[in-house]
Amino acid sequence: MHALVAQLAMELRLTMRRGENLVVTLGIPLLLLVFLANVELLGNGAGGSSRLDQLVPGILCLALISTGLVSLGIATAFERGNGTLKRLASSPLPRWALVAAKTGAVLSTVVVQVVVLGAMGTLLGWAPAGGPLAALLSATPWLILGTICSAAAGLLLAGLLRPEATLALANALYLLILLLGGVIVPLAQLPGPVATLAGALPPALMADLVRGALTPGAAAGPGEALALGGWTVALLVATLATFRVDEG
Repeated sequence: MHALVAQLAMELRLTMRRGENLVVTLGIPLLLLVFLANVELLGNGAGGSSRLDQLVPGILCLALISTGLVSLGIATAFERGNGTLKRLASSPLPRWALVAAKTGAVLSTVVVQVVVLGAMGTLLGWAPAGGPLAALLSATPWLILGTICSAAAGLLLAGLLRPEATLALANALYLLILLLGGVIVPLAQLPGPVATLAGALPPALMADLVRGALTPGAAAGPGEALALGGWTVALLVATLATFRVDEG
């Protein structure tokens, strides 16, 4: 446990030093929120909810995906490529503790993202039932589960692929999720086959769950929670089973 706490503290320090990553993982979702809140692209949500009721949950999910899948995956892949992870492997730190520490650092970043994006949504006119704070607290379990799922996916890529391949694939997946993942554009507005496939994947599942907690008339069922939990467990198991600390 001491090794885990020490590594978590190290990961938090490294996160703070990667200022450019923080700008990207927070700046892009923030710009998208402001832009999409002021253009007629998405229409109104279900049950008479406003565009912001539809948009804010999606942007929150996009932010945690950018932090877990993209930022963590790419940073870890380059740590593996430059030998940092190999040096860590010579310490008493077990593989599971490394994964847990990196995921914990991502969760700390997501807390900042949720606060900033929630505040910006409120300034733009987002007014969920019970107030923004109560709404965000009700969505916290799904935001945490989604973050862990995204971090596991990022670490899975980083442990299997070379840094350059991880960089390319993580950014490509992010673009696909943005356009066709059911996160920003609702599944109902996507072509039928695309919506069917996307609806079974983690980004759309977490977006549905977060919208269900934040948006009137958009409650998600237990099936989505079970499916997202299953994806998270599967990705964590795959990561722990395949993660390599060197290029191999």
